[in-house]
Amino acid sequence: MSLIDRINEVVDKSIRPALQSHGGDVEVVSFDEESGVISARLQGACGTCPFAQETLRMQVEAVLKREIPEVSSVVRA
Repeated sequence: MSLIDRINEVVDKSIRPALQSHGGDVEVVSFDEESGVISARLQGACGTCPFAQETLRMQVEAVLKREIPEVSSVVRA
């Protein structure tokens, strides 16, 4: 399984359900394997929330870094 497939699997199983329960979602836009940086876009209620950056860091980045050591950070697309 490729890294992007692993990333999408973690997003689908561990991140997306929590965001969707609050009326939001997340889209993985790209992954740079050399730097380990994921570009992601929060959508729905999460995209316009004043805490969107915190959600991206505490929810999305923390889970992905814990599950996939090759991920160094998640930035807003």
